[in-house]
Amino acid sequence: MESSRPADRDLTSLKLLQVGGQRFQAEHARLVRPTLGSTLQQVFGMAEGLLNYTRLDDPQDVILETQGRPLLPQDEVRLVDENDLEVSEGMRGELLTRGPYTLRGYFRAPGHNARSFTPDGFYRSGDIVRWHRGNLVVEGRIKDLINRGGEKISAEEVENHILAYPGVMQTAVVAMKDRVLGERVCAFLVTRRGAGVVHNELNQFLLRRGLAKFKLPERIETLEELPLTNVGKVNKKALRDLLA
Repeated sequence: MESSRPADRDLTSLKLLQVGGQRFQAEHARLVRPTLGSTLQQVFGMAEGLLNYTRLDDPQDVILETQGRPLLPQDEVRLVDENDLEVSEGMRGELLTRGPYTLRGYFRAPGHNARSFTPDGFYRSGDIVRWHRGNLVVEGRIKDLINRGGEKISAEEVENHILAYPGVMQTAVVAMKDRVLGERVCAFLVTRRGAGVVHNELNQFLLRRGLAKFKLPERIETLEELPLTNVGKVNKKALRDLLA
């Protein structure tokens, strides 16, 4: 989609682009049809079981902004806070799931099972999500929440706003250790060739988009490319290690 020569390729045979592995940011999702001409289908699942996907006839806001809904009617999903109390529509919570193809326990691992499952058999995914018109929106992982003086900040939320900034091609937001507040927000950026990003101008842009002031990046670093894990996901541990 970032190619400078899209007209050089005949993409008429490309009917469906299916995306999974990590959240496909809405800013990028909106470019699929104008640049590739294909239908987008978002997929969100886990090795332990639950599979979600957008349907091909879903409204555009669902396809662009959510990661779909469960495969089967028998899939059970609960969104809970840190006290295991269910959260209301639109609020973020940890995804708990139980269903016909979701495992009920790890082999000979009672300690791990006690941490990973509720007493009634729901698997604790570690994913922070919210409901949008019956579909799930992935906000990140519990470990990707930045705790700035008691305020919980979703790295995914900040990243999606930063991606709308002209000149930014990729970004990864991580927690930066801080003696006073515990953690602060640091944004790693990959910019388009020849583009520069001024920290204060970026923050003013984010404020205009409605991002709360306490969520603004307090440090930005520019890299030629983001480090990846063996399965191609952004390696945020490597970025946190780089900060340290």
